Formats: sequence, structure tokens, C-alpha cells
Amino acid sequence: MDTFEEISVKGFVEEKIDPTLDLFEEIEKLKKQKNAVILAHYYQEPDIQDIADYIGDSLGLSQQAAKTDADIIVFAGVHFMAETAKILSPTKKVLLPDAKAGCSLADSCPPHLFKKFKEQHPDHLVITYVNCTAELKALSDIVCTSSNAVQIVESLPKDQKIIFGPDKNLGKYVMKKTGRDMVLWNGACMVHEIFSREKITKLKERHPNAKLLAHPECEDIILQMADYIGSTTGLLKYAGKSDAQEFIVATESGILHQMEKENPGKTFIPAPPNNNCACNDCPHMKRNTLEKLYLCIKNEQPEIFVPADIIEKAVKPIERMLSISASLGL
Repeated sequence: MDTFEEISVKGFVEEKIDPTLDLFEEIEKLKKQKNAVILAHYYQEPDIQDIADYIGDSLGLSQQAAKTDADIIVFAGVHFMAETAKILSPTKKVLLPDAKAGCSLADSCPPHLFKKFKEQHPDHLVITYVNCTAELKALSDIVCTSSNAVQIVESLPKDQKIIFGPDKNLGKYVMKKTGRDMVLWNGACMVHEIFSREKITKLKERHPNAKLLAHPECEDIILQMADYIGSTTGLLKYAGKSDAQEFIVATESGILHQMEKENPGKTFIPAPPNNNCACNDCPHMKRNTLEKLYLCIKNEQPEIFVPADIIEKAVKPIERMLSISASLGL
């Protein structure tokens, strides 16, 4: 009987992996041989985070990769993240372990529909959250992250009309923090919309000293309960600085791996979803596996391509964000 494991990845001929291979060792060899750098988002499985050269938020990882002299960027994340890496490093080869690793938030805002939406508000400036497709970035005036969205909006004249997309929950949070009225696209992340207020309340009763940490992609009903609201990097930093010993974390559960590694004496509890499934695990993020990462580097597939005209248009709103951030000292 064949004991080899079958791994199918779009862009490959079906390939069998010898189960006796030390994949960590093989990936390290291939990385040196091909002058590749591995980026892993905080939501990736622990094995991938542990072998990555850089771990972080999507934009920060792409910026880090652009600074390296690597020929190949392997982005263990989702499709729009790999696209962003390609936008910032157009001459480098960018790979994604599983080509089907998409994003419910990015998918909730088809560019052709957003273009029509934008045309209905011709006097509005368009700010898009970085968690969107390259085509959507190309339709934008400024890109923002969850950590700088409030400051980006506050930097604009108060009479400036704004369209904010694709995340309505982040948009509502920014409106609440800034007092600005914005036209919101009706998009959302499936993971961050699933948390249960009732279950979190019961969990807090069992852990009365626990701090609730929440990502601003969560619904307002969850954010109202939070002790701290921030990006994945922000949540990680807060957990390290806080004197609290217990935390309930309302974001994708992959972040708990780094939280536990950096704070071995503290307890981190994933916030419960409103049903019995593991819905605080992003199914798209979890499509990437160590086996697919190995095959991805070995075969240099699947490769991410972004048309040159889209890169040219999409890089401008990113550069404008970076310029504003630099002027604000962010």
C-alpha cells in the first residue's frame, strides 16, 4: 500500500510527499537554494509561523519583503496579501502555497460593483482597507490599515466626503472614533462577524479578571465590550504590556500561537462564535499547510501575477497612506 501523502495544489501536477521527510529541514534548504523569504500572517497554523522569516500583519509583511534581497517571496496568507506583496515588489516572484486561499472580506467587494458604487458618489474620496484585492486598491485614493484608519481619516479636511470600504465594521468603528460621516460599502469578514456577545459574557463570568481584546473588524456589539481594540499587531503588543494574566481574544485564533510564545505565563482564550463550529478559524488562512508550503517553494508555484497597469494604479494609494503616516509620525 502506498504510504505517501497526496497533496493537490492548483498549479501543480499532483505530487506525493515522502512522509519520512523532515519538512522543516527541506524548506530551509530550498529557501537558501532559491534565495526565498517566507512571510507568515499571524493567522497561519503554528508550524508555518515557526518556520517563517517574518510574521506579522499583511501590509507590514509586504513592506518587509520589499526591503530584502530575496528573489522569491512566499506569502503564507491569503490571495490579496500576496497581491500586495507583488504590488510592492513587482520584479520579484511571489508565491502563495494554496491558490484557493481567498478572503471573505475581499470577496465581499467585487471591483466592478465597487466601481459603479464609486461613480454614484463622484465627489467622494475613496479610502479602502488594505484587506482587499489589487483591483480595488487601484480604484482607491488612499489605502489604510486597521491600525492607522482612524488617523488617516482624521488627517483629511472635515468637509471632505469619504467612501470607506470594504469593511463596514471597521468603517463604523472609524466613524465612531472620528465623528465623521462616511459612505460605507457593505462588506465584512466572516470570522469577525461570528463572535457571540452572550457566550463572551458567560466566558467573562468564569474569568472575571480576563481582558477582552478585539479586532475592529468585529461588530460594534463586541467592540463595546472590549477592554482593548486594535490590529493583530496591536493586540499582540497590548497582551505583552498588560499586567493582566488572562485574555479573551476576539479575532482569528491563529494569533494565540504568538501570544502564548511571547507571554508563556499568561492565558489566552479564543472568543467563542455564535454556533458550535470552529468559525473563529479562517478556513481560507488554514488552507495553507506545511506540505503545501514545501511544494510551493520546491515547484515555484502557484505564482501570483498582477497586471502592470493595476500595479501602477494600486501602488499610488498605498504610497499616499505611507506618506500621511510618516507625516503623522505613525
